[in-house]
Amino acid sequence: MGSSSSNEAGQRRPNSLRAQNAEVFYSDDAIVTADDATIAELKRIAAGNPRLRSRLCTHPDPSSGLHEMLIVHHREAYVRPHKHFGKPESFHLIEGTAQVVIFEDDGRIHDVLEMAPYGHGALCYYRMPEKVYHSILITSEWLVFHETTAGPFDPSRTAFPDWAPDGSDTAAVQDYVTKIGALAAEYLNKRVKA
Repeated sequence: MGSSSSNEAGQRRPNSLRAQNAEVFYSDDAIVTADDATIAELKRIAAGNPRLRSRLCTHPDPSSGLHEMLIVHHREAYVRPHKHFGKPESFHLIEGTAQVVIFEDDGRIHDVLEMAPYGHGALCYYRMPEKVYHSILITSEWLVFHETTAGPFDPSRTAFPDWAPDGSDTAAVQDYVTKIGALAAEYLNKRVKA
């Protein structure tokens, strides 16, 4: 992968990476770095994955107390609405645009955060408290972001609502994303007029 660190000659060399699975990678380097080549490689990996996503975990392993990840999603990636228990998350957008949809517990839209990198006149960062349902509607070809949350990784600390598809039915996902996209646009339209 194109991420790099210094060697004794001052040259840049690739990080030593290990795959957790087809989407998730870790580095064994003490100082983990990322550059354009890193992001290009993560996009290449994401394009080849069924869920159209990849991530470079910059923390040492799933048991780490702090999780920091460089995450790449293609426009067609489905981010199922979810909430976390005992772990807030922060999100810093690096490339692309998106709408982060915040939901009430019953699935109604509570808020929509329009996201873009710094300098584009939109939000570039958020910190989400625990127990808030949220999802991402990607509005560019690629979305690249840095996410930080509490570890260790424990799937039981994430909950998914029954009012959103689980991702196994492509048609149901497409219908849901189209519906939420229309509702998010309506929400933003009302906010502009208010």
